Amino acid sequence: MQVMNIMEKMVWDNMDIVLDAKKGACHCEKCRADVAAYALNRLKPKYVATPKGETLAKADYLDIQSHLKVIVALTEAVEIVAAYPRHEKEQKRNL
Repeated sequence: MQVMNIMEKMVWDNMDIVLDAKKGACHCEKCRADVAAYALNRLKPKYVATPKGETLAKADYLDIQSHLKVIVALTEAVEIVAAYPRHEKEQKRNL
């Protein structure tokens, strides 16, 4: 197993929920990457190097407070990226 940031997985796993909740949010790959980067830069990383470590770290994030931190960071990220997308308006896809 390689070293893995569990927080990154949490961000990607919850991104569609937050994007779908924001009317007009772009779902293109560039905007999704920007949302992930913004959110991850505001969350404390949680690295693991073994399957057991991954299981224990994921269990920590079943806690409602930890889950809410991810959702809040993603919500802030979606707001910022939606206000200042880095692509041309013709490329913007609202799904």
